[in-house]
Amino acid sequence: MEPGDHPKGGSEPLWARTGRRAGFGALGPVRHDLPMRVATLEMDIGAGDLEGNLGTALRGLRAAGEAGAELVALPEMWPTGLTPGSGAAELAQAQRALEAVAAVSGELDVAVIGSGPASTGDGSLPTNRAHVIVSGQLAGGYDKVHLFSPTAETLAFTAGHAPPAPVDLPRSGARVAPIVCYDLRFPGVARSAFRAGADVLVVVAQWPEARASHWGALLRGRAAESQAHVIGCNRIGEDEVGRRRMPLRFLGGSAVVGPGGADVPALERQTLDGGARRAAVLSIHDIDLGESRRLRREVPVARDERRDLYPGWIE
Repeated sequence: MEPGDHPKGGSEPLWARTGRRAGFGALGPVRHDLPMRVATLEMDIGAGDLEGNLGTALRGLRAAGEAGAELVALPEMWPTGLTPGSGAAELAQAQRALEAVAAVSGELDVAVIGSGPASTGDGSLPTNRAHVIVSGQLAGGYDKVHLFSPTAETLAFTAGHAPPAPVDLPRSGARVAPIVCYDLRFPGVARSAFRAGADVLVVVAQWPEARASHWGALLRGRAAESQAHVIGCNRIGEDEVGRRRMPLRFLGGSAVVGPGGADVPALERQTLDGGARRAAVLSIHDIDLGESRRLRREVPVARDERRDLYPGWIE
């Protein structure tokens, strides 16, 4: 099922129902007072190596599930890499990888966020879509809005137009919204998720070594200005990216940042078999969702901002 499909005959996609938080999740009553366990999986993504990438992702998901994680973040374009010219065959392979991840998500009762190529349905270039999978079901999707011109992403992808919509997670009650790589530089993307009530932003990326300092600064800045936890998952390894085959090196630097802008330390890090590629790194963190809610009460940014002024300032 692709974003836009209506599950089980419903009249709207699941992620359109963002205002309907259930009082009970799959494991019983939602507990806002308990820590939420999250994980990031840094992968050395092989361009076009769908089987290898999928194997690494599934090993990471199982290890995260065994560690008790509720949410696992995978990097941007984890199934295929940023390969140009994804045709029908490549899109079908990526869809099969997504279905395999969804099956394990359902088995382990975990949520998974990562991006991959997705069909637009009209024959145009695919989008770079962040999928939100919750307990085996596709619960949300967000198409990357800002395409990175230095690697000619506009020649490989169709840009998205809709903001990221928060998705409720049943175990913790967290409202999570995905952001894709370059979108992190544009504050309006995170701001739209904040205004929609997200308390966890998940940034999936292929962010290169040359601008690693920007990555860390932007993750912390978005967390502080959104008064939200930000989970950033970046890839590792080396690759030639895009139609211009730009050689890039990726150092990972995945992080979980609290709503005050400070890093949340990892409880543990595991090194996992990366197959033919470099070993993957799984990091486990516990976050306190109540921290965001307390900060928003103490410093009521949403109430005090002057939304009526900003459009005229920016135009």
